[in-house]
Amino acid sequence: MAMRYCFEQHELDLARGELRTHGVPVPLEPRVYALLCLLIEQRERLVTHDELIEKIWDGRIVSDAAIATCVKAARRALGDDGRTQHYLRTVHGRGLRFVGAVRGRVDADADATAMPGGDLQVPSPAELRAGRPSIAVLPYTALLPATGPYAVLSEALPQELIASLACLRWLFVIARGSSFRFRERDPDVVAIGRALRVRYLVTGTVEAQAHGVRVTTELADTVDGGLLWSECHAATQDELPALRSVMITRIVNALEWQIPLHEARQARLADPANVDAWASFHLGLQHAWRFNRHDNALATACFETALKCDPGFARAHAGLSFTSFQHAFLRYSADGAAAARTARDAAERAVALDAADPFANFTLGRSLWLAGDLAASLVWLERATALAPSYAQGLYARGWTETLAGEPLVGRASVDLAYALSPLDPLAYAMLGTRALSHVALGEHADAARYGERAARAPGAHPLIAMIAALSHALAGDAEAAARWVRIVGERRPDLGGEDFLRAFPFSDPALRRRVATTLRGLGW
Repeated sequence: MAMRYCFEQHELDLARGELRTHGVPVPLEPRVYALLCLLIEQRERLVTHDELIEKIWDGRIVSDAAIATCVKAARRALGDDGRTQHYLRTVHGRGLRFVGAVRGRVDADADATAMPGGDLQVPSPAELRAGRPSIAVLPYTALLPATGPYAVLSEALPQELIASLACLRWLFVIARGSSFRFRERDPDVVAIGRALRVRYLVTGTVEAQAHGVRVTTELADTVDGGLLWSECHAATQDELPALRSVMITRIVNALEWQIPLHEARQARLADPANVDAWASFHLGLQHAWRFNRHDNALATACFETALKCDPGFARAHAGLSFTSFQHAFLRYSADGAAAARTARDAAERAVALDAADPFANFTLGRSLWLAGDLAASLVWLERATALAPSYAQGLYARGWTETLAGEPLVGRASVDLAYALSPLDPLAYAMLGTRALSHVALGEHADAARYGERAARAPGAHPLIAMIAALSHALAGDAEAAARWVRIVGERRPDLGGEDFLRAFPFSDPALRRRVATTLRGLGW
């Protein structure tokens, strides 16, 4: 597996370490070859004299004449000269840039012994699908001038994205040094995926507009080249610093949702006998987000299968805690105490196996809700969001805890941030429900009813969210709307009552708890 760069009649073959013109090898001094490699691989930008000296001469002091001689030899090898500068353009006093039209190609059948690691076999689609999800981020294609306020974006944005994705401990992220070798305007997603041995590839473009810049990011499946997700952002020069922060955060959160969703789809298509720990885990997550008794049981079975494959898989233990929490929280059986114990034990096991995993800390914090220990819960949820500051579900859970613990304004800020980070999150209804409870706590009943209604109508909302809507409308004086949600709850879960609600939402303020209990009794609960 190796990389070739083709431009007009020339071909730079990194596997064989040679330049060919019309298929015939061209003799090159080592430094001249190294210069061509550097300039072609960095062709989207200007390479300065200082960088040339650092990379080609190992930082040693060299004369301008020595540099000029090396450049002249490279031009001569390409049939170029200092007057036409068809391939190598000099920017006086600054450096050099390769300006030829390059087509990059990955060769699976190149001489495997010509480069370190060349004995690796080309991975099959099944091998790419197996195990921990992997991803590479390529430098974005720059559709703008080489200089100016946006010139650095094509490398700076993907570099920051790599650093942020590397914090997701469930995802294997290829380092910049490997992924930034691929700079094609129209990259071959499948070939690059096989070269880097990754399952997913992020590409993008940075395009100048009349009053600013437009950045497009895409996520592709490298097995079949299919596009899984795309998003565009636009900003003026003044808005650019804010765009960078928002864009990186939005992309990371989108990938945290899109990749597990795709993993689950693929797991459903696989032979059940061959589904590995990672596939079972992601399939379990997809069922778990649906928050109903049937899917929760299926999710539990998936997590248990993952643990049979890999007993030390921290995230599978956290998944088992998630479904056990749901079992107790929504009272799927009379033995909620046993489910609560399992939720706590599985979360503690997950944290013991991987203390730096945000999802493990998240599940431990949530398991403590079941005991009504909001203070201890908050410690673990704060830890989850400290490990991953853009972890939307962690921020939501933290906001829920802060709201019930008597800090509704602090909790509201947390859930608002969570919703801004992930407006299509599978727990978006819970974020909106928590926002409604913050208004209930502050006596802002009209706003509580508005958010309660939105929460109960959101996709995936479970019956306890519908109870929030009924409570909020009753406090706002809208008896008709409250009665409508009481009827819906009765149709979905006739066994739920006021005690179940207060067990699920353990308000720490005694006066608020009494007000909620009185309102629920008035609704027949």
